Amino acid sequence: MPKVVQYRDKCIGCAICAEMQPALWRMSRKDGKATLIGALQKKKVFIIPINAGLLEATEAVARACPVNIIKLQ
Repeated sequence: MPKVVQYRDKCIGCAICAEMQPALWRMSRKDGKATLIGALQKKKVFIIPINAGLLEATEAVARACPVNIIKLQ
């Protein structure tokens, strides 16, 4: 199963991920950064498995991120 990996500490809060894929992303009111909904945190990295149906849209989000902090594994 593919996984989404977010290096949240490097997020600049542009909100492109939340706009493109609101089912997986929301913007934090606390610090203005993107939050990967339901992800597990390992140190400063957030990880969540996704199903194949979300893979194409998530790849587009990763490409759109201006600071390249969203990866797929």
